[in-house]
This record gives sequence, C-alpha cells and structure tokens, in this order.
Amino acid sequence: MNIVSYPGHSGNTQERTDRLGSNTPAAYNEAVPAVKQTAARIPQMEPTLIWSLAEDGNVICTENTYTAVGKRVFDILFSGLVCVCVLSWLIPVIGAMILVDSGGPVLFIQRRSGRRGQPFPCFKFRTMYHAPQAPFKQATQFDERVTPIGSFLRRTNLDEMPQFLNVLLGHMSMVGPRPHAIVHDVQYWSVQAYRKRYAVRPGITGLAQVQGARGETSHDRLMMQRVRYDHFYMRNQSFLHDVQICWKTLKSMVRRNVNAW
Repeated sequence: MNIVSYPGHSGNTQERTDRLGSNTPAAYNEAVPAVKQTAARIPQMEPTLIWSLAEDGNVICTENTYTAVGKRVFDILFSGLVCVCVLSWLIPVIGAMILVDSGGPVLFIQRRSGRRGQPFPCFKFRTMYHAPQAPFKQATQFDERVTPIGSFLRRTNLDEMPQFLNVLLGHMSMVGPRPHAIVHDVQYWSVQAYRKRYAVRPGITGLAQVQGARGETSHDRLMMQRVRYDHFYMRNQSFLHDVQICWKTLKSMVRRNVNAW
C-alpha cells in the first residue's frame, strides 16, 4: 500500500492524503516508516569547499626544486614500490582477516578534502563495523564501533596502507597535512589558517602525526595545534625532512602510536 509518493512513483495521491491526514495511531505508525524510507532515497548533498584564486597568493609553502618537481617524483617512486612489493600481498591478507572478523567490505572509501579543497576518494582498510548509513563521527578511545582487527590496524597505522594508491593516483603525497573528512572541514573552513593547510597535497603521514597531534580533535585548541605543525612543515619542506618524518612514522608503527585508537 503506497502512503508517500516520490519522483517516478505512481502512488495513489488521494489515498496518501487521506492516510497522512488521519489522526489515528495506526495511520501514524504506518506513515512514519514510509516517510523515513522515502527520505533515505533522496541523495545527500556534499558540502562544497570554496578555494578562491586569492588563496594562492597567501600560501606559506616553501618553493624550491624539491617541492616543484622532486617531491612528486619521490611520491611516485616510493608509492609505486610499496604498491608492487607490499600492497600486492598485504591487501589480500588483511582483507581475509577483516572478512573473518566482521564480514562486510574490506576497504572503507571516504570522501576527503585534497589540495585546494578538491574532494577525492580516500582509501583505508575498514576498521569499524559496517554501517553505511551511519552519520560521520570521529573515532574515540574505546569506541564500540571499532572491530578487534580494526583496533590493531589503527594502532599500527596499517589501516592507512591503501592510501599509497591515492599517492600513486596524485590525490595525496607521502608527507603532508592529513586530509580530513569533508563534513569535518566545513566546521573550520572559515578560518584562513585552517584553509592554508590545503595549499599542498595532503599526506599519508605528516609532522603533526609524528609529534602526537593526531586522533580525535574534541577541542578547537587540538585542531589549532595540528594546524601549527602543518604550517611549520609547509614552510620547511625538503627531501631530508620528508625522509625523517617517514622514518619516525615507521618507528611509531612498531611502538603504540600516541592518540591512536
């Protein structure tokens, strides 16, 4: 019985009007699920982050041969090597562990903000129970949504390994400010200092992460601390600095990461 119509649906309009206009509990209980079902069919609009040309004149990035050419060469060579030598066997192995642990998809693909606020599909191993309709919420300590295997992957940064594919595709860099979910960026996009971190490609790892400024940003001061680290990195980009950050990231994967849950 059709209670609510939607575009392309040939429901009985008079019957729908009579039922929604009724005050009986039975009609109400029947109508509400139908309204929710119809609302779920409506695609949600993704917020648009505006990056004006004037922003390019206010960036704080180091400009040298490495940032202009060398950094991208380093990204392609390193990520290509990892994809061939590591991801080729790691994805099947971790994928099997995820399937046995909680079922559902192996990868979690989330729209995140890239350079100049352009959205891109960010790849991660899925670390939470599959709930495709769940609203965005940052992971917290002792988060019940995290699976047993997911907890291990998050502590060791292994959940980020599929992002080497993003680097190879040009969405990301090996080192840079971490990309945030678009709905999270919307909260801070009006702050110019925050926007500036997107003047460069986001990274798999970054200075903020190896200094412990990672995980949940429950207070504005935590986000601004991360932004200050990002700005420092952007002003001091170099091949040696990137290698140092990558090395510290590898060491943190062996030890328990600070604020990783």
